[in-house]
Amino acid sequence: MSLNDDISFSFMRLALEEAKRALQEGEVPVGAVLVAGGKVIASAHNRRENENDPTAHAEILALREGAKKLGSWRLADATLYVTKEPCPMCAGAMVNARLGGLVYGCPDAKGGAAGSLFNIARDDRLNHRVEVESGVLGRECAELLRDFFEKKRL
Repeated sequence: MSLNDDISFSFMRLALEEAKRALQEGEVPVGAVLVAGGKVIASAHNRRENENDPTAHAEILALREGAKKLGSWRLADATLYVTKEPCPMCAGAMVNARLGGLVYGCPDAKGGAAGSLFNIARDDRLNHRVEVESGVLGRECAELLRDFFEKKRL
């Protein structure tokens, strides 16, 4: 394991803590942490149910907070760590934010837009491409989601 792996695991663990906060609030357990210069700039978790806002995904909320803190919508020097592969809306927001990097835990075969179903984050036809790394703490991220949805079905 390299130092870079240790750093990715550390930030993904923070994203998992955000996902657990979402779970406690009755939200789909997805968490996100935005990092720039080796420091956490913003963190968020899903808030769609509590805010009655279809755009209140963890990724969107973290990007918004981070852009405000950095004083720029351009996030080329930032990396977003998120527990689940982003949907098309979130991947599009990352491209529009000129995000430097995306690290996600588990794939989303039914709606992922960073390689699984679509690849908006890396699409050569768009004006920006986001560097993507997947599978960081993927088992833990997937288990949290699987447990949530199994309980919902009971």
